[in-house]
Amino acid sequence: MTTAAKTAAVKNTRTLRTPGGLSLRADLRALVVVTALLLAACAASVVLIGTGDFPISFGDVVRTLAGNGTPSQDFIVNELRLPRVLVGLLVGASLGLGGALFQAISRNPLGSPDVLGLSQGATSGALVVIVLTSGGAAQVTFGALVGGLLTGLAIYLLAWKQGVHGYRLVLVGIGVSAVVTAVNGYLLTKADFVDATRAVVWMTGSLNGRDWSQVWPLLALCAVLVPPALANARGLRMMEMGDDVSNALGVRVERVRLLLMVSAVLLTAAATAAAGPVSFVALTAPQLARRLTRSPGPNLLPSLCMGATLLVTADWASQRAFGADQLPVGVVTGVLGGLYLLWLLVTERKAGRI
Repeated sequence: MTTAAKTAAVKNTRTLRTPGGLSLRADLRALVVVTALLLAACAASVVLIGTGDFPISFGDVVRTLAGNGTPSQDFIVNELRLPRVLVGLLVGASLGLGGALFQAISRNPLGSPDVLGLSQGATSGALVVIVLTSGGAAQVTFGALVGGLLTGLAIYLLAWKQGVHGYRLVLVGIGVSAVVTAVNGYLLTKADFVDATRAVVWMTGSLNGRDWSQVWPLLALCAVLVPPALANARGLRMMEMGDDVSNALGVRVERVRLLLMVSAVLLTAAATAAAGPVSFVALTAPQLARRLTRSPGPNLLPSLCMGATLLVTADWASQRAFGADQLPVGVVTGVLGGLYLLWLLVTERKAGRI
């Protein structure tokens, strides 16, 4: 971050004091961005709930969510469409937070689950279940979680050398991603036609057919993992100054790093299990959030809100922006994220960082 940006971040920071003597530092610009993103996510969610073969107006959706809709509207909104939107919000939030954690840990804007191979690892776990056992949705979810955890463990162990640092983590992740992608291709060649078709549809990344059975496990996991991750934001910010300085300031670097990496892996694996490998949300959400807040540090909460907003907006675009053809949301995020990745690589190259 430039000196001018750091100065602007300091000016935006205010200290709030309570009568009891407690004080809290707050970045006003970041609070405004988080509030705006939450409002945008809510508005996009209401519009998305009203979108479909049976369109419902914005006001009717709000009234139905408040319990004042007709029986038909109540069934369409609360049973058919609301679970899909909630899964989209939770998946986007999980990917946005997981991407912010990995980018802060690696100190690299390319250090996202997409690039490091975690999404591919979760996909491998799901493919093993689909191809070898023809398991149902619960088994596929469990397989994706196990695959993501094993991939994260392999990356951590291979990148370890008196700690886990920056570009070594990214380079190891890229190598693991290539290997896991090859394994996924091999698994597809061993599947019969029905299972291979099912696997390819799942690998695209989609929110179609999502119901309450996908909402509750993902919500429970987020409730467990998100608060500790946000609580360690201060230590993560100190770690950007280097391990030696962080240790001197009392941060248990490896302990915090391991805790946050496990949280990021689980969030990514759970999101992949719920919606398939939705690409590039984890890469783009933290960077867009940082550019909006203009704030140093990991920007965990803005990244979480940005991820949720991006995914529900992309899901609306996948249903409405291409006429009668409804695309899986993973196709839309893949196209937009690929363009963003090219722009990011050019920007980083001009800045001399790659």
